[in-house]
Amino acid sequence: MPVNPSANIPQQVASKYLTVNDIKLHYLEAGEKEVVLMLHGFPTSAYLWRNIMPKLAETHRVIALDLPGYGKSEKPLTVSYSLNFYSELLTAFLKQLNIRKVNLAVHDLGGPVGLLWAVRHPESIHRLVFLNTLVYPNFSWAVILFTLALKAPLAKDWVTSPKGIAWAMRFGVENKDRIKSDLLEQYQNPFKEKSARQALIKSASNISLKAFKEIEKKLPLFTIPVQVIYGKNDRILPKVAMTMQRIKKDLPQTEITELPNCGHFLQEDEPAKISALLSTFLNK
Repeated sequence: MPVNPSANIPQQVASKYLTVNDIKLHYLEAGEKEVVLMLHGFPTSAYLWRNIMPKLAETHRVIALDLPGYGKSEKPLTVSYSLNFYSELLTAFLKQLNIRKVNLAVHDLGGPVGLLWAVRHPESIHRLVFLNTLVYPNFSWAVILFTLALKAPLAKDWVTSPKGIAWAMRFGVENKDRIKSDLLEQYQNPFKEKSARQALIKSASNISLKAFKEIEKKLPLFTIPVQVIYGKNDRILPKVAMTMQRIKKDLPQTEITELPNCGHFLQEDEPAKISALLSTFLNK
């Protein structure tokens, strides 16, 4: 099936809502049977996975969640947006859907969000998939600079503005011709309101070293199948190759694929390749 290059969500993918812990959550869903849960990061949403989902839905039930503070999910300013908060919310989300076990795919800040939940619920994981993401507490200069920018009034306002989000998406891909204006709008629209931009800042600012150290300690205990797919030309996470090699060291069963013509948002760069790689891994 050809990948839909437009900003439209593929026909097979349904848009759904569920209220969890008093927060209205939006998610995309396609397919049946064994579950694949996909988590995005900053400043994206479940929309990032839209062109990955149809292929996987041929054999799996694929769910891509808009994390609170992102996409079409609610963005309350009364919650902490800590990694603990997200971990507890994932537990409640899956419980309401009566899902006991998942294949977990994570990207960007969705990495620590999903991995903290995973190391606390190892019995709930079939397989793990890492795309360009944060895993360990030894942050690169780029991540440190980003977190500092979110504390500076002018910088944080620009980062979360429509222009800032457009810049991040273009900076984060190699195939810039894919980033059309209608696609950019899908990432910009959730943050039109000031309160939504404040929630976005809060969600990316509350990075706990303690939570990262918990992931670092417990991740090597997994014996399940693990896949790494990463874009080599990641200017947002410039230490991504080192991170992925460390995953391989901690989890020797890991299968690694480096994509040379991809940046940070590899789901936008090469959706067909990623779909094929994921499908092969999940159906072994």
